[in-house]
Amino acid sequence: MTHSHTDRPTPPAQTSSSQAPDSGSARPSPATWLPLAAAAVTVVLWASAFVSIRSAGAAYSPGALALGRLLFGALVLGTVCLVRREGLPPRAAWPGIAVSGVLWFGLYMVALNWGEQEVDAGTAAMIVNIGPVLMALLGVRLLGETLPPRLVAGMGVSFAGAVAVGLSMSGEGRASVLGVLLCLLAAVAYASGVVAQKPSLARASALQATTFGCLVGAVACLPFAGQLVHEAGSAPLSATLNMVYLGVFPTALAFTTWAYALARTTAGRMGATTYAVPALVVLMSWLFLDEVPGLFTLAGGALCLAGVAVSRSRPRRRTAVAPLKEES
Repeated sequence: MTHSHTDRPTPPAQTSSSQAPDSGSARPSPATWLPLAAAAVTVVLWASAFVSIRSAGAAYSPGALALGRLLFGALVLGTVCLVRREGLPPRAAWPGIAVSGVLWFGLYMVALNWGEQEVDAGTAAMIVNIGPVLMALLGVRLLGETLPPRLVAGMGVSFAGAVAVGLSMSGEGRASVLGVLLCLLAAVAYASGVVAQKPSLARASALQATTFGCLVGAVACLPFAGQLVHEAGSAPLSATLNMVYLGVFPTALAFTTWAYALARTTAGRMGATTYAVPALVVLMSWLFLDEVPGLFTLAGGALCLAGVAVSRSRPRRRTAVAPLKEES
C-alpha cells in the first residue's frame, strides 16, 4: 500500500534577505489561513453536535450512540482513504493513533454521552471545558510546548465565559456525583487523546490519523453492538438521522480538519480555540431549538469568543531601524 504525504505540514522555505517579499504587497498564504479555516470548521461542527446529541441521546444509550457515530464516521473516512489511496499509517505513528483512538474517539464519547444523562447540560459544559486547560498543561509537560502570556490570558477569559454559560444553563440544578465524575473523565480523556495524537501527525497524514483513530475507537466500543442493534429497531427516524449526522460531519469531517490544524500549531493553542464552542452552542440553540438565551448567557458567550481572539492573536513585531552611518 502507498503512504500519502499530501496532508503533512512542510517546513517553510528559506528566504534570503535579497529575496524577501515586499511587506506592502505581501498577502496571507494558504499555509497561514488554511489551518485557521480548518479549526473554524471543526469548532462549528462540534458545536452543532451538542444539538444533535439531544435528539439522538433520547433514543440511544451512551455506548450505542458512541458506537453508531463511530461506525458511520469510519465508513465515510475509510471510503475517502480508499479513493485517495492513503494506505496504512507508518508504524511509528500507530502508538499515538491507538492511544487517541481509545481515549478520545472511544472513552471520551461514551463518558460524555453518559455524563450528560446524569447532570444538566450547563454543568457538563463547565466540567468538560477543563479539557483545554489540561491539554495545554500536558502539551507543556509531554510535548515541550510553551504557554505564551496571550494564550494563558485568553484561556482564562474563555474559561470564565464557559463557566458563565454553564451557570446560566444550569437552571434545573440536576447533578450527581457519578455525572460529575463522568464529565471529568471525559475532559481528561479528551485532553490526553489530543496530546497523544499530536506526535503521530508528524508521521501520518491528518486523514490517516483520523480514519484509523476512529476505527480504533469503534473497535473499543464493540461491546455496545448488541445495544445498538436493539435500540435501532425502536428508535425514531429523527434520532437515527442525527446519529448519522454525528458520524459524518462532527466526527469524520471535523476530526479530520482538527488533525490538519493540530499538525500546524500547538495543542494548547488548538485547545483554546475550542472555547468558541459554548458561544456557538448558545447561538445554535437559539436558532434551532428556540431556546432564547439570557443576558448572562450572552455575556458568557461573548467572553468565550473574546478569549479565543486573545489566545489566537500574536504580538506585534517591532521593526528595527538600523542607525544611519555617517560617511567619512
